[in-house]
Amino acid sequence: MWSPQDLIRLHDAVPATYEAKAAAWDRARSRALVERDWIARTVAGLAPGAPVLDLGCGSGAPISDHLIDRGFRVTGIDVAPAMLAMARARHPGADWVLADMRHAPLPGGQGAIIGWDSVFHLTGAEQRALLPRLVAALAPGGHLLVTVGATESEAVGQVDGSPVYHASLSPETYERLCRDAGCEPASVTLRDAQVGRSVLLARRAG
Repeated sequence: MWSPQDLIRLHDAVPATYEAKAAAWDRARSRALVERDWIARTVAGLAPGAPVLDLGCGSGAPISDHLIDRGFRVTGIDVAPAMLAMARARHPGADWVLADMRHAPLPGGQGAIIGWDSVFHLTGAEQRALLPRLVAALAPGGHLLVTVGATESEAVGQVDGSPVYHASLSPETYERLCRDAGCEPASVTLRDAQVGRSVLLARRAG
């Protein structure tokens, strides 16, 4: 059983954990792109060259790789320098930004923003603050794709054997936050069988 103090410690250690485990994470990360259908829905209608933000991009594999191969102008934001070094080595022409998503300036006019297995490392309060900022960074008609939990909770996962903090709001709260920020529609698909995750997909009105 993890105490509240343990959870705070694990939350604060997320950047250091991913920095220390970057190479192992990259080796273990599946390149099968089970996210393909969700990504296709998120970028549907975008022209080649459209800006797409990969939030918590890690090493770039496989999501940024896929987006770049499709001709989108990708900005990747991550908190771990070792992760970004791998991303830059693969795609030196993309824009890789070392920053904490909680405080990073978010480039506006994004055709899509993807936070796959990244936003859930923030506390519930931090996610409440971040979601309206993400919606504001979308161009009208742009889509937001974020993996979330199925219930409001805190949990502990693993990265190469090291514990790592996870948190989620309720699906209804995610949908309400996105709608209040200007999205329609906004919906959470619970425990999608293809990806093994619950997924928030929202579209900024306009």
